[in-house]
Amino acid sequence: MVPFSVLLSIYFKESPLFFSEAMTSIYENQSLKPDQIVLVKDGPLTSRLEDEINFWQEKLGELLTIVCLPQNIGLAAALNKGLLYCNYDLVARMDTDDISAPERFRLQLEFMQNYPDVSVLSGYIEEWNIDFSSRVSIRLLPLMHKDIVSFAKVRSPISHPACIFRKSVILEVGGYPDIYPEDHLLWIRIIQSGFKLANIPNVLLKMRTGEDFITRRGYFFLKGELKSYIEMYNTGFISFPQLLKTSLIRVFLRLSPGFVKVWLYKNFR
Repeated sequence: MVPFSVLLSIYFKESPLFFSEAMTSIYENQSLKPDQIVLVKDGPLTSRLEDEINFWQEKLGELLTIVCLPQNIGLAAALNKGLLYCNYDLVARMDTDDISAPERFRLQLEFMQNYPDVSVLSGYIEEWNIDFSSRVSIRLLPLMHKDIVSFAKVRSPISHPACIFRKSVILEVGGYPDIYPEDHLLWIRIIQSGFKLANIPNVLLKMRTGEDFITRRGYFFLKGELKSYIEMYNTGFISFPQLLKTSLIRVFLRLSPGFVKVWLYKNFR
């Protein structure tokens, strides 16, 4: 297998326990272990988070690269900083509160080696409540590039926390855009630059999506989505009717009361 890096970013609000579980899933429990883990500390952290990071630094030694940022700059900018420290072209993304499936990296590395024309790869993810006691849903995605392009006109076609990509391609399109959510527009720019995306029909990750995760995707999240759709329209990726329809749906979804968001998420995901 070719060597690869794993890229994570952490900030002060995150849980030391969840971080420990995430690290265990990407190293201890993996059938194919990463050659490098890059952890970006996005601003000052709590003492408990620092203690947990120190534990993993002692355990992993030089395999763990820690990038310290003096202040919180947000996920997109933090990931762009972290990318510069990734030693290998293949980079797997991971959030610090999710759980990677034990075969995730083996499946993804095999695919990327077999299909060198694919620049970004993800797969299915299971969405669970906060303590992983109940599964909320499973996110299925189109597998082939042509279907991914159609899907991308409405929703993000790649599961960001479960993806692996070629660093050189991400840098070529300018890195993560300075917007939240940061991933959808990144995939659009990659498509428009002529690169291929793919998904595999395997569950690669368990994601924490409690009701707080769902309901906090409100006005701020909506602003980023609308900016992304407007850029898609301005660059010819979607038509004006598509822009109007998708924007209206997003406005309704993001500005609905919390209980409505939860119901829609569980029933129409």
